Amino acid sequence: MSEATAQPGAGYPSSECAALILAAGKSTRMRSRLPKPLHPLCGIPLTRHVIRACRHAGISRVIVVVGHEAEAVRAGLGDDVEYALQAEQRGSGDAVQACYSLLKDYRGLTLVLAGDVPLLRPETLTALIQRQMQTRAAATLLTAFLDDATGYGRIVRGADGSVEKIVEHRDATPEERAIKEWNPSIYCFPAQDLFAALKEVRSDNIQGEFYLTDVIGILRQCGGRIEALPMEDSSEALGVNTRVELANAASILRQRILNRLMLSGVTITDPATTYVDVDVQVGQDTTLEPQTFLHGSTVIGEGCSIGPFTRICDSRVGDNTTIVSSQVVRSQIGNGVRIGPFANIRPGCQLADHVKIGDFVELKNATLAQRVSASHLSYIGDAEVGEETNIGAGVVTCNYDGIQKHRTIIGKGAFIGTHTTLIAPVTVGDGAFIAAGSPINQDVPADSLAIAREKMSVKPDWAKRWREKKERFHAGR
Repeated sequence: MSEATAQPGAGYPSSECAALILAAGKSTRMRSRLPKPLHPLCGIPLTRHVIRACRHAGISRVIVVVGHEAEAVRAGLGDDVEYALQAEQRGSGDAVQACYSLLKDYRGLTLVLAGDVPLLRPETLTALIQRQMQTRAAATLLTAFLDDATGYGRIVRGADGSVEKIVEHRDATPEERAIKEWNPSIYCFPAQDLFAALKEVRSDNIQGEFYLTDVIGILRQCGGRIEALPMEDSSEALGVNTRVELANAASILRQRILNRLMLSGVTITDPATTYVDVDVQVGQDTTLEPQTFLHGSTVIGEGCSIGPFTRICDSRVGDNTTIVSSQVVRSQIGNGVRIGPFANIRPGCQLADHVKIGDFVELKNATLAQRVSASHLSYIGDAEVGEETNIGAGVVTCNYDGIQKHRTIIGKGAFIGTHTTLIAPVTVGDGAFIAAGSPINQDVPADSLAIAREKMSVKPDWAKRWREKKERFHAGR
């Protein structure tokens, strides 16, 4: 190390902290064409959870180190962070070194952590930074304990209990592998000490890589003190390297989400079969029944009953609404609405207060005003329906002519009879009645009755003759 940094921690920096998130690896164990940082976990990409933990810990500057599928990772994680490129994956030390050009003049603290620890809480990062500030150490690292720490770097402590070094599992002796305290690879350094020590790191190990863990030993050799902060909950440090580990992380994170909701006044009948993404909001006194899935940016109001067997994605649902065994996607649902069972509300729908959508009704890009009722077996697509209109069973809006979509406009207080087909573009006026079984391809004036069907005819004994013909045919085979 240079003379200026020969005593790590001596020229102590300000309390400002930048976070370096390492997400450059290929991660072949995921066996996926999708880069590991982008694998979805409770509604957002895996590494986005780590970014959020840093933000919520008060860290304003976040740098993500990318490498494999770098452009895809950038696009998937968003443009509210900085990026550094690790052109070749030559170890964690090399990944941190890739940030040097961004931080060469930086004098604050640097938090270094992996991009695959989505369970890490902001409170834990805050505690790590505070410990670093309080002790003014050369470095502070989080540690955790496992009965079987296979695959993880071990924390080797000196006789006084301080951290002497970190040994990677593959390079550890049998005695070192027996150590249960392991390294989750979450560190806090004064930035200048970190980059000075990185210059001394060598790749003379089994993997031929530059280990960030070697920085700990280098700082120690230069007289710096290494602090270690054991984690209260070791599950926070669990990394994701396989789809099995991804599922385990999702299970833990879902339970956290459900606990938070229940403590805020939401009833969850069976948490084991209820799935709620991290950005979902649910109001007080709402009940989530089994096999309910709430995805994306969904917001559920107060006093609702959702489920069982219901999926809602990126939608807003008002207060006192009931949705049973149905799907709602990218739509707006008002107050006091009843949906289901077995309804499909496709993207672009807006349902005002007290709308009723019954069984096997499908809506798509439709706006329904207050108290519209479509109780069963209908398709309403690319349509506007006025308040208090009744849609009978089997009504279909024929919105597609094979080339483009057309809209159906239905006024308020209308009555659309059973098995009506509305061939768009068409308008039905306020208060109009459509007789059952009518195909409507012309506008219907307000307060009128439209009937469009052939005169019924009856052919006596036709069915009897048909059956006799059928019997003769089979007898002759």
